[in-house]
Amino acid sequence: MDKVDCIVIGAGVVGLAVARALAAHGREVIVVERHPAIGMETSSRNSEVIHAGLYYPTGSLKAELCVEGRARLYDYCRERELPHRRCGKLVVATSEAQQDKLHAIHAQAQANGCTEVRLLNAAEARALEPALSCVAALWSPATGIIDSHAYMLALQADTENAGGMIAFDSAVVGGVAGTDGVLLRVRSGDGAEVELQADTVVNCGGLWAPALARRIDGLDPADMPTPYFAKGNYYSLAARAPFSHLIYPVPEPGGLGVHLTLDLGGQARFGPDVEWLPEAADPLDYTVDPRRADKFYQEIRAYWPGLPDHALQPAYAGVRPKLGPAGTPAADFLFSRHRSRHYLGLYGIESPGLTAALAIGERVLRQVADPSEPA
Repeated sequence: MDKVDCIVIGAGVVGLAVARALAAHGREVIVVERHPAIGMETSSRNSEVIHAGLYYPTGSLKAELCVEGRARLYDYCRERELPHRRCGKLVVATSEAQQDKLHAIHAQAQANGCTEVRLLNAAEARALEPALSCVAALWSPATGIIDSHAYMLALQADTENAGGMIAFDSAVVGGVAGTDGVLLRVRSGDGAEVELQADTVVNCGGLWAPALARRIDGLDPADMPTPYFAKGNYYSLAARAPFSHLIYPVPEPGGLGVHLTLDLGGQARFGPDVEWLPEAADPLDYTVDPRRADKFYQEIRAYWPGLPDHALQPAYAGVRPKLGPAGTPAADFLFSRHRSRHYLGLYGIESPGLTAALAIGERVLRQVADPSEPA
């Protein structure tokens, strides 16, 4: 049996940020990742947006960690010279009936500390984006875009430079949480199993974090969340879009609506929509059904009437880890110890997890340093 100070499960952006924070403060860290490379699930299948923190309930983990994480991330990008751009975004109301919701988002943004956000009338919005159709908009200059893979590579490098290690093709198949630590059984790609004893285990398993927790005996199951899966499909634009900022409709249940984002090369993509999956099949099916494009055209043309026919092409899909079913309010991030001072589980880390990752890492560092601090 090998013994180690800290084990982080999962080498997505959050797991890497957690490992980086722990390793940078002198903790011995091993990251176990079931895939052969970093960020092969949710972290590489998203909009690559640096969120400002507009929508989330004030005082929630999503609100606090997004606003803190955004500031940390921009600083980190500058320090590491990572590809990113603070391009700004417009949240648009396309009918008079949506204006009240736009004002509510503005009030929420102000309460969350996003004081740079301001309301625009239709003419002011069109001055920024002449091809846009709306009756009003919310301008968020602090929103940006990032090369998420370059970001994760930097986090990996920081972790390894501080002495941390990443074990790929290593899946957690079981374990026991005891009074002196957590024993994990880890299976490698060739089927061999090893046992790792850790003083601290941080579960950053993303989509599979709740299932992983249930494989560890000795954790209190009373507050283990039930996972739900919401697939988001993306379409790319065959031609260049006449936009230089991100365009978001007012949010819809389960997501932020079919929005227009740009990559760092200026290419536009649209999505995600919300497709609730009936079961948690593993591996997940990331196929984009071309027939879903009909709804995309309808939703996009509400704010961009000039979208040409046959301009959308299936691009990719991602799946968001949800903590509530369709029709329920979006749940907050959940950090839970399950009554073990040696274990910390991170659940429901969907958007704005990419933006919040560095702040999540610092929050986990404090909780690992002081197990009495509430999760």
